[in-house]
Parts: sequence; C-alpha cells; structure tokens
Amino acid sequence: MLVSETYDFMKKELFEFSRLLEIMDELRGQCPWDKKQTLESLRYLTIEETYELSDAIIEQDLDAVKKELGDLMLHIVFYSKIGSEKNAFGIGDVLEAINDKLVERHPHIYGDVKVNDARDVLDNWEKIKITKEGRKSVLGGVPKSLPPLVKAFRMQEKASGVGFDWESAGQVWDKVIEELNELKDEVDKGEDGRLEEEFGDLMFALVNYSRFIGINPEDALEKTNVKFKRRFQYLEEHAREDGKALYDMSLAEMDVYWEQAKQLERKATKT
Repeated sequence: MLVSETYDFMKKELFEFSRLLEIMDELRGQCPWDKKQTLESLRYLTIEETYELSDAIIEQDLDAVKKELGDLMLHIVFYSKIGSEKNAFGIGDVLEAINDKLVERHPHIYGDVKVNDARDVLDNWEKIKITKEGRKSVLGGVPKSLPPLVKAFRMQEKASGVGFDWESAGQVWDKVIEELNELKDEVDKGEDGRLEEEFGDLMFALVNYSRFIGINPEDALEKTNVKFKRRFQYLEEHAREDGKALYDMSLAEMDVYWEQAKQLERKATKT
C-alpha cells in the first residue's frame, strides 16, 4: 500500500471513530433512552450483541460480522462515556490500558524474550499474569459467568500454560474412555447418585481431547446444533407438505425425511 493510501485509510479510521464519540455525546445528552442507561442496564445487551457476533462468525457472514462489530464498538464507547461521567475512566484510558497490556504481554516483540512458537507465547502470558499482575491463581482470569463448556476449555488452556497438562492426545483419549466406562458403570447400577458427576467428568475429558486435536468444542457443538436444526426443520416442512403431522408419524417415517436432508447436504457439499 502506498504511503498516501495508508494516510487516507488512517484518516477515515480516525474520522469515523471521532464521529462515533461525538454521536455518543449527543445521544447521551439528548436521547431519553440513552440518557437513562447505566453500566448494569447495558450489561445484558452487550452479552446479546456478543452472541449475535458469534452467530455471524459461525455462519461466515462477513457483512453481518462487520455490523455486529460496530454494535460492540458502540457498547465500548457507551461504557466509556458512563465511566467518564463518574470520573472513573474515559475512552482514552481504556485504549491506553489495552495498549500497555499488549506491549507488556508481548516481550518477544517489544523486549528481548525469545519464543519458538505460539505455545511459548501463551506460556509467557500466564507467567506475566502471575508474576507481574499479581494474580493469586492461574484460573483467576476465567470469568465465573462463562458458559460451562467455554469455561472448561479456558481453564484447561490456562492450566496447560503453566505445564499442568497431558503429554499426548493418546493419553487424553484413554482418559475419555475411562470416564465413559465409569459413567456406564453408574448407569448399569440403576442409581442416579453419581450420574451427574460422572457425566460432567466425561464432558470435561472430551473438552480436553478437543484441545489436543485442535478443535474448539464450543464451535463444534454450535455447528452441530445448526445442522440438527436445519435437518429437523427440513423434516417438519416436507412432512407438512405431504399432509403429515409429526405427532402422528412413527420414528421410522420421520427418519425417511431426516435421511433425505442428509443426502441433500452431502450433494451440496460435493458441488
């Protein structure tokens, strides 16, 4: 990119960011809805926007990703505006804090630390958090309100960052089989005293295995959710077109439509 083109690009970024800050000031001062918002009232809306961004990413809809990123940017600016009104922090403080954090956590870029790969980078991050940021626990940075599947994945990542981890995927798979057998034993006993615990252990082991084979379990499960919904809605639609109601159909009858949906997906994948 030419210097002039880079300059023009930067001008647009700075202009649009300044414009957003001005709009936020105007909305906060003049709009009845924006004036009454607090950090607490925005919280659940931010969570909703984050999940909408997640949906757009899963669907690989880049136009929607752009839109949802804008919504999240608005929330960041909104929180910063409220912070400035409380004389606690402003958008400049927010940006300064993240810039400083990025420099501190990348000593292999801004210092003399040597790394060989991405794993070394993650290990350094965990060491910095413990030694320089004063965290008492490696797991202290995992939010309590994270969904359990995501929380399990992040706790395992952080524990791995300080060396508490399995040595190979094979070992983890053996653990999955062990936990599966323990769950089956509890089921065979016909008692429910430890079923929940054993089921949780199995899920935790599967999440661990997903890390070793390079899969994000949250993404994998959500894609399966989307696939199930698509196939089931195909079943509903085509059964209705044939004048059938699901509650009057046998499982075998429903399975015919289910298999049709699977075959159509396979054909679409090949083309």
